[in-house]
Amino acid sequence: MSFQQLDPPIPVHVLERGPGLAFAVIDYGPEHNLIWVTALDANGEIWCAPNPKVRMQGNWTMGRARPAAVAAERDACAGDALNGGGAIAA
Repeated sequence: MSFQQLDPPIPVHVLERGPGLAFAVIDYGPEHNLIWVTALDANGEIWCAPNPKVRMQGNWTMGRARPAAVAAERDACAGDALNGGGAIAA
């Protein structure tokens, strides 16, 4: 097992949790996903998220678009906020 502190922290999006800063990575070895230790922007909670649930945040300056999984998740949340359901009201 290895634990690596990230300096500087990396802005990421944890699927089903939201954006935050990854400040460490845990590697349990060859048969396991990397674990990203992330402080969420919305509420300051610390989550240990497996690699398949973590996406880099988009960066316009670097030419990196927002990942499709993150865009779809945010669009679904916007519909919930607008009308209490899963679709955006017409």
